[in-house]
Amino acid sequence: MSRELDGPDLLVIGESVADIVRLPGAADQVHPGGSPANVAYGLSRLGHGVTLRTQLGADANGRLIREHLESAGVAVRTDAPAAPTPSAAVTLDAAGRATYTFEITWTLGPAAEERPPRHVHTGSIAAVMAPGSATVLDAVGALRSAATVSYDPNVRPELMGDHAEAVRRVERCVALSDVVKASDEDLEWLYPGDSPRTVAGRWLGRGPAMVLVTRGGDGALAVIPDGQVTVAALPTEVVDTVGAGDAFMSGTLHALARRGLLGADGRARLYTLDRDTVADVLRHAVAAAAVTVSRAGANPPDRRELTEALART
Repeated sequence: MSRELDGPDLLVIGESVADIVRLPGAADQVHPGGSPANVAYGLSRLGHGVTLRTQLGADANGRLIREHLESAGVAVRTDAPAAPTPSAAVTLDAAGRATYTFEITWTLGPAAEERPPRHVHTGSIAAVMAPGSATVLDAVGALRSAATVSYDPNVRPELMGDHAEAVRRVERCVALSDVVKASDEDLEWLYPGDSPRTVAGRWLGRGPAMVLVTRGGDGALAVIPDGQVTVAALPTEVVDTVGAGDAFMSGTLHALARRGLLGADGRARLYTLDRDTVADVLRHAVAAAAVTVSRAGANPPDRRELTEALART
């Protein structure tokens, strides 16, 4: 795939998951998934050079996911297979909302980077499930001096373990990050009863330049040192919500990369963004999510599709 951008090399560290989609009266359908893998795929479709550090088994699902990622230009790096490829049974309700049942182990081992990336993204299961989560946090900590960092907790309650410990793990990741994105549902599980705006403000105080909150059909908000920015969702017919948050994340990083705001040399400006710039970043993010929810599975936009969606905003 040709690259539109000469911008930062992006490293995503996290799980790849075979999503087994189950619809009433229909045969199971297997789709490549996993939140970090979806972000890597979305970034590559938007023209970025992306490496995904992940775990895949020597099985049909592993081959399916690798071929899917490489078809978009993602460079896939894995350990020697030690377990089956993680999977999740995805059940969709009448509105296309997804619930998940997981079969996953996460044992990612340490590995040196041949060339330090300019940006690192992680999150979801990879950042909280032992023993692989320790590898992820060590890698992010080691790379942070040369790379900006983004994080999406993408909470899966059934895999989070003890609630108090899960909150502590998430907050450690927030403190390592420059850009944090979470859904209102994530925040409700982590901090029951607290408003998303309140939580985002607390997280901002832990170190990030911006905290983004997705609110489904109500759009998204960003909390930055200069205050709060909100944008509306882009009207679209929802087929399902699988991968919507991941497309939002890849759209965010795409917009930041285009403005030269990723990497150690972009970090200082990232922390002093004005509201108009943040609003433009959010518009890219919600447009990417709108394209994804308009079709089945985690199928984010390419550059042309994102441009067309942005024209509708």
